[in-house]
Amino acid sequence: MAATENARRLALIAAQAAADKKATDVVLLDVSEQLVITDCFLIASAPNERQVEAIVDAIEEKVREAGTKPVRREGAREGRWVLLDFVDLVVHVQHAEERSFYQLEKLWKDCPRIEFVDQNAPSDAAE
Repeated sequence: MAATENARRLALIAAQAAADKKATDVVLLDVSEQLVITDCFLIASAPNERQVEAIVDAIEEKVREAGTKPVRREGAREGRWVLLDFVDLVVHVQHAEERSFYQLEKLWKDCPRIEFVDQNAPSDAAE
């Protein structure tokens, strides 16, 4: 069974919030076939702890505006890997070094990706 529409909607809202705060390597995964505890993972990274925190705050704010609060927030004190659990969506915002070391995308490589296009990215079209 694929991720619910609500989970996908929240994942895309969170991904855009992350991109708006300059998160890098934003990846959305549909983990619903592999896990019973959630439908989607958002994985994003940042070059420093301050940026990790800014991204996490933006995601939490935008998803809250969409009507959902996290049931758990872990790792915020250290700022190297913060996890936000929105039940249908689990967000991992990692310092670039942690992202490289733990390679969550490889761990979940069998899960389908959810397409995300940054709405504020410059267009590639040459005029």
